[in-house]
Amino acid sequence: MEFSTQTTASLHQLKTAALAVGVYADGVLSPAAELIDRASNGALQSVIKTEFRARLGATLVLRALPGVTAQRVVLVGLGKQAEYSTRAHASAEQAFANYCAGAQLAEGVSTLAALPIEHSTIRDRARAAAIAAGQATYYYDATVGKTERDARPKLKKITQIVDRAETAQAQLGLREGTAISNGMELTRTLGNLPGNICTPTYLGETARKLARNYKTLIKAEVLDRKQVEALGMGSFLSVARGSDEPLRFIVLRYNGKTATAKKAKDNGPIVLVGKGITFDAGGISLKPAATMDEMKYDMCGAASVMGTFRALAELAPALDVVGLIPACENLPSGKANKPGDVVTSMSGQTIEILNTDAEGRLVLCDALTYAERFKPSAVIDIATLTGACVVALGSVNSGLFSTDDTLAEALLAAGRQTQDTAWRMPLEDAYQDQLKSNFADIANIGSPGAGAVTAACFLSRFTKAYPWAHLDIAGTAWRGGKDKGATGRPVPLLMQYLLNQAN
Repeated sequence: MEFSTQTTASLHQLKTAALAVGVYADGVLSPAAELIDRASNGALQSVIKTEFRARLGATLVLRALPGVTAQRVVLVGLGKQAEYSTRAHASAEQAFANYCAGAQLAEGVSTLAALPIEHSTIRDRARAAAIAAGQATYYYDATVGKTERDARPKLKKITQIVDRAETAQAQLGLREGTAISNGMELTRTLGNLPGNICTPTYLGETARKLARNYKTLIKAEVLDRKQVEALGMGSFLSVARGSDEPLRFIVLRYNGKTATAKKAKDNGPIVLVGKGITFDAGGISLKPAATMDEMKYDMCGAASVMGTFRALAELAPALDVVGLIPACENLPSGKANKPGDVVTSMSGQTIEILNTDAEGRLVLCDALTYAERFKPSAVIDIATLTGACVVALGSVNSGLFSTDDTLAEALLAAGRQTQDTAWRMPLEDAYQDQLKSNFADIANIGSPGAGAVTAACFLSRFTKAYPWAHLDIAGTAWRGGKDKGATGRPVPLLMQYLLNQAN
């Protein structure tokens, strides 16, 4: 996808397949819509009064308007003017991009980013526009045998109309949004691939491919079972034991400080830890059959780390980042974990496995211990960890747990900037009592209630050496039903956080 900016007061003379102008639900035209209305002798006002209510994200296409060169003028609903926000802007840009993609247009022009929003910059709005276009043009056909020749969207270019003084910042936002969108594309494709293709080995090869493609910025190391055994990762190993697919422990390093020739600071790298269960049947604690196919998405934490590293390499910010991905399957077999088993983690803490379907925390805890060797400035784990988080927050916010207020607020702020929002959840010590075991240092599940919280409490026991946050993305990483598919979240949140740290 190509993005550009243009400054013009002569919107009615622009030659384009589609020109987007905004309309507020209370009948107010945006400045761009007013220009088009005057050029067309009031054609927009006439339509708005009779058939366009301008609900947020609604579109109405007007063709061959008198006095207007654009083939189509796309009226985009902005909702009530007093309620127009950064989130509303992202929805409006998404609506226009969806129209262009669905209509199989090759290009379009949008005036939406020029609309001022309180507490929002042109850079933020341009970034949102680029991400929206990437979402609209994403098309999965990796495992489809026969596809219609014209099924894939043809949209190749969107031009943003901006004020001349804001051109540089708008172009920066478009560049950032394009990189984030490309990272989301990789994350979505990895998530959407079936478990028989996207195995732990496949994830390892994907990491190596990233390192080959961006060899001056990214290094990849992929550890096998023997190397993991040598590290003493008994908890991770116990989960992998039930499957014939070999495990992989993936270590990615992005060296942005070195590549940008900037003096390295004393603080260590930021470490991202992604849960990589490439298929989760629940183990001996077998999941219900309905929608079990969606458990191919249980590696979306790992996929989001991969996508973030792709975006990092494209933007090359001046900071160092490490990615850790413990990847395996969780299947029932004669070698699989059994309820009541006790395993020893890399940290030396013993764990009583009361439910083998609470396996994500068992692989993450060893990766969190491994992270200590990097002396990190912060560690963020990303995991489709609990159904309880879906019950609590649905598909709007990712669950955020943290032992560090500064880190938590930085992540929340990044989510607000990119509309990839999170909600901070409690992590009081009182919840730790639910994880008591009579036979080990800790149980892998708590008593009924607060399941997302006790899962985070479990992980917190392995993070004493550094500032830490946990993102539970079980409700936000993919959609089910007729719109089934990976969303690419939380790549925007993670990338914005990293860019903010670099700046």
